[in-house]
Amino acid sequence: MKLAGQTAIVTGGGRDIGLAAALKLASEGANVAINYFSSGDGADAAVEKINAQGGRAFSMQGDLTRQEDVDALVSRTVEEFGSIDILVNNAGGLIARKKMAEMDLDHWNAVMDLNLTSVFMITKACLEHMTTGVVVNLASQAGRDGGGAGAVAYATSKGAIMTMTRALAKELGPDIRVNALCPGMIDTDFHNIHTADAARRGYEAAVPVKRQGTIEDTANLILFLACDDSAFITGANIDINGGMLFS
Repeated sequence: MKLAGQTAIVTGGGRDIGLAAALKLASEGANVAINYFSSGDGADAAVEKINAQGGRAFSMQGDLTRQEDVDALVSRTVEEFGSIDILVNNAGGLIARKKMAEMDLDHWNAVMDLNLTSVFMITKACLEHMTTGVVVNLASQAGRDGGGAGAVAYATSKGAIMTMTRALAKELGPDIRVNALCPGMIDTDFHNIHTADAARRGYEAAVPVKRQGTIEDTANLILFLACDDSAFITGANIDINGGMLFS
């Protein structure tokens, strides 16, 4: 059990990458607080599974762009589990594809609040209770290459997460490590909604491993970054894209 006795908060943990991460961390002994915004069924099912297997978990709805929801999640986690040792900043999204010419300020601000400001808010709140530990951020391949059409705001927010990861690693070391993963094409609802099937098939044809990534692939990397197997890694933005982009 690589995480026995530790407590993790996983944001956006009701589906896809966040859900797989919550289950993976729990399987290695972590108590898990699962935040969700709209995917309550998935979050509740994960809690039921973790508890049935002898672990400890709860799920809690919250909008992490709202300070009161951030504070409520952190307070409940500390109250129920006594500490915060791992924070997985997974919540976020594209919202919609909009090119610069058609983008209004409301859309820009909404994407930045969802993907960047929320990470600032929950991280700051958790750090008040962390003397040691790990922060794992979800950046994106879009933060390296600019993303697809209509992803200017999203790619910019994820590039900022990569820079925040480096800056926090310097600021919080040696007691708290901060790393990020930069997923490429992972088979999730994100791409079911925002990426055409032809583009996904083209990715599979072009990428060296000849497939899309899975949420289990990302969960394995999140676990690695969350545990002492990666004890000498901090400030890293690690690509997980099957070889589509080498950085």
